[in-house]
Amino acid sequence: MSLVPPVAAPSPTPSAASPAPSAAVAAPTPSPAPSTSAAPSPRGPVAAELSIPSIGVEDLDVLPYEGTTDDRAGTRIQDRGVAASPHGARGGVGPGEVGNYLVTAHRLSAGGPLRELPSVEVGDVVHVTADGTVYTYEIVETRSTSFRSARSLAEQRAAVPGEPGEKPTRAMITLSTCATPEDNAAGNFWRDAQHNPEHRIDKIGVLTSTRPA
Repeated sequence: MSLVPPVAAPSPTPSAASPAPSAAVAAPTPSPAPSTSAAPSPRGPVAAELSIPSIGVEDLDVLPYEGTTDDRAGTRIQDRGVAASPHGARGGVGPGEVGNYLVTAHRLSAGGPLRELPSVEVGDVVHVTADGTVYTYEIVETRSTSFRSARSLAEQRAAVPGEPGEKPTRAMITLSTCATPEDNAAGNFWRDAQHNPEHRIDKIGVLTSTRPA
């Protein structure tokens, strides 16, 4: 633990996929279908639950904290066997917000909730449930982050993953876990102050739909 077309800007109007009301005056108006809009309202730092069907992760608690990825506060949260999501000046945004929703969890220790994250593939979906809304992201890219490179860290934590300084126009997610087995196999036994290895495996996704939980 380090395209698809832009999604629509935030709007309270229903998705284009929602059924239109009947043109006949006497005909009943159909009930709105669940929203598939990728235009959420800002939520800020809230607790959430994460599900990744392709690797069997279901309802993993994601706890927000003010800080940056894998710092001491974030590592303490991960040590409880849950995921951590940094926010604030050095972190990311909340679930469904335009920008980079950063989520980190252990791969080997504390139950290894993201043990199988490296096998997540482009096209797999990720569901984040927060405050009665389910946000669905689609994985579009795999990245590697080095905690010994300021540039690499900046790319991981950027509002647009991989593009520091770029203004975000869509909601994205970065799922990150350690590359301990890979580093060890390469003879890289460097560890940071929290005993994390140098490299992180990051899965990047874009928001594709929202619906009531």
